[in-house]
Amino acid sequence: MKKENYDIMQKETKNNSFCQNLAKVSVPPSRIKITNALKSLLKDKDFNSITTAEISRVAGVNEALIYRHFDGKRGLLHTVLSEYLNEFVSNLIFDLKGIKGAINKIRKFIWATLHYYDDDRVFSQILLLEVRNFPGYFESETYQIVKQYAGFLMKIIEEGIQSAEIRDDIVPAGIRQFILGSIEHYCLPALIYNKKMDCDILADNLCEILFSGIKKH
Repeated sequence: MKKENYDIMQKETKNNSFCQNLAKVSVPPSRIKITNALKSLLKDKDFNSITTAEISRVAGVNEALIYRHFDGKRGLLHTVLSEYLNEFVSNLIFDLKGIKGAINKIRKFIWATLHYYDDDRVFSQILLLEVRNFPGYFESETYQIVKQYAGFLMKIIEEGIQSAEIRDDIVPAGIRQFILGSIEHYCLPALIYNKKMDCDILADNLCEILFSGIKKH
């Protein structure tokens, strides 16, 4: 692995570890109960049909605490998504540490993302269906974690171009958007119709299409 790419990966890992450590510092029990209550409710209901009264009832806390700990119901949703994203990005970076070669890293990136979306439907529901309908999401701190995830993929693509694994006549941002968009379109039907995905087959199919176009021969 090139030193600059290793340094980038180390920096990303430290940033995520820092975020996780912050989450562990002095978190009030009522705040944890509230976030867990929303996660539980989202397993069976869409976000718009869930009320703060319902969240407080499931959490076993006073409804006013939702507004004390969070910026309303949507602020709570962003907090829950941030928790999922921090865990996902941190695990993904760790899993990719021992993998050599940009093509192998991209394959792992695709496989891991598909599996995480499939395994935790509350996370994928929030990220793919709920938050993007509101412009404020794109100015939120939560969106910055999503950008970190996308930026990490971009670094892998650039590494592949530098190592001559990936063609240098294709715009890296276009490759990244193809990968991220394809992953989401593969996941959406299963998410909308509550069906299980065969992530291994989906990952293989996507990688075959992708690599036939971007690999440098």
